[in-house]
Parts: sequence; C-alpha cells; structure tokens
Amino acid sequence: MCWKQCLDDGACDVRSSVPGAGEPGICLGCCAAESTGHCPWLSAAAGPSPQNFSAPLADSYCETLPVDGPPSFRGQSVKYVYKLTIGCQRVNSPIKLLRVPFRVLVLHGLKDYQFPQDEAVAPSNPFLEEEEGLKKDSRLADLATELLMVATSRRSLHLYNISNTRGKVGTFCIFKTVYKIGEDVIGTFNFSEGDIPCLQFSVSLQTEESIQEEFQRRRGQPVSFTTHARHQESCLHTAQSSFSLPIPLSSTPGFTTNIVSLKWRLHFEFVTSGESAGTCLVRGSQSEAVTWTGVEQMEVDTFSWDLPIKVLPTNPILASYVSQFSSTNSITI
Repeated sequence: MCWKQCLDDGACDVRSSVPGAGEPGICLGCCAAESTGHCPWLSAAAGPSPQNFSAPLADSYCETLPVDGPPSFRGQSVKYVYKLTIGCQRVNSPIKLLRVPFRVLVLHGLKDYQFPQDEAVAPSNPFLEEEEGLKKDSRLADLATELLMVATSRRSLHLYNISNTRGKVGTFCIFKTVYKIGEDVIGTFNFSEGDIPCLQFSVSLQTEESIQEEFQRRRGQPVSFTTHARHQESCLHTAQSSFSLPIPLSSTPGFTTNIVSLKWRLHFEFVTSGESAGTCLVRGSQSEAVTWTGVEQMEVDTFSWDLPIKVLPTNPILASYVSQFSSTNSITI
C-alpha cells in the first residue's frame, strides 16, 4: 500500500509494484508494506491436470495508514493518490498487478490523543468477543465523529459591514465559519441600511491551492483557485437576501503539507450604482404613476471581498456515497 504525491512537471519511473508507475509526476513519498503469499493450488493448477484443483482461495490484508499523512487530493499542480497494489504470478508467467484506488480523509488532532486510563478497566460485555485492535479503532472512529460534531456545531453570529469608498452598501451575516464536507454554507444580506444601492452580487465557494516556494515550477507561481459552487442574484431595491452553497462530498478538506496548502474561502463580488438610489429608476408614463421602468444606462462600481472559512472532513461512510471507485475488482492471471 503506497501513497504518492506528484508534481506535474515530471514523470514517475517506478518499476516495482508501486501505485502510479508510469503516471505523470514525481513520486516523493511512499508508505509501503509488502505481503507475499504462496498459493499452492495455483502452482498445482499449472501442472498437467488443472481440472482436479478447484479449491477457493481466501486471504486477508491489514495495514495502518499514517495519521499525519496527507488526504487524497487532486489539485491543479499537486496530487496525492492512495492505491493498494496487488501482484499475482503463476509459474512461468509474467507478474500481473491490480491497482485499487481508495480515498483517505485526514482529521488532525487524533495522533497525540491519549485515551483515559479508566477505559481499560471499564466493564465490557462478556458475550461479545472483540479484539483489542478493533476496540481501539472503534474508539478512534467515535472520537473523530465527536470532534467533528463539536467543531462544526458551534454557532456564533458574525456580522460584517459591506462598504466601498463611497459609503455603506449593507451587512452580511453568517452563523459559523467551520463546516464539514457535505454541509451547506448559508449566509444572509441586509441592504436596507445601506447608503449605496447594490445592483447585483455573487458568492463563490472556492479553494485556494498555493505551492511552497521551493517547489514552484517558476518563481512567483500564482495561487490556483477552484470554484465548487456559485450563487448570483440581482438585488436592486431588495431589502434582504440569502444564499446556500453546498460543499461537495467529493471535495478535499483544507490541509497543509511541506509542498502545498489548500484553504477554503467565500469570494464575494458586488456591483453597486454610481448614482444615488433616487435616480436609478424613472417613471414609465405620467398616467401610470405606480409603474416604474429601469434606466437603459447606469454608471456602476464593482468591488470584491474574500472571507476565509474552514472545511473539515466528514464521516467516511457518508463520503463513500459519492465515491467513483468500484467496490469490486478482479484480476486475471
């Protein structure tokens, strides 16, 4: 089992059973564990009478992933890919490799956690046989779920004034800035208290991928942005408005390594009127005093604003619902 981080300026030339052999990029890290098994029924089947051997083969494999490793990530400049490579060979036959990709979600803070000592002497069900390793894995899973719930359930009112050089446009309200993948980012606008009329606004949910200086392909390599969801609305004479942007389950939570840093943000763009609110509309006719028609031309001002947010992983079972990986794989030798 290996993980590989690839930069898109080279090629991996790996001739052993390492995931990603021949794929573009540079293999910079590997956490590998080899398990070799001899299959007597396969060796015997290569003899003169293979029809006499039809015994099924069953085997198991277990490996612990590094808790401080990077999550699965496919960025514009860097990719972290996890694959399980299975090699099989019959006598006098070439080696066949089966590469099974899988997704890894990393929750920081579990590495140095110490379980209370009283858990070791806590009463247990004598009718259930459970190995110590499985107990620890279960406790880690429960702890990760609890930490995620605590971190993302905290709500606190955050108010931001939206203004440009000419005055106040409105206010923006959001109740939390820490989310799990799969959640919705919800915010509200209040333009009723603004001095400058807002004609249109847009909100984009983006990730910011920045490469460390020593790994940049060229000096001053710009930061890469990826938009995952976007909301746009015309809001002239709108007192209040809101938006809801879903965080895709297939996305990668924020993380930082010695090569790349991935951060999340809300990117706002506002289009405001260069004129006062009273001259934005004109009457349609004198006989229809209540009918108003928008002007054909108007001077506008535009400005943008970025609000950093934090995105954490979610329950792997929930994330697996949108997995593009096949649950069954086969190899012919």
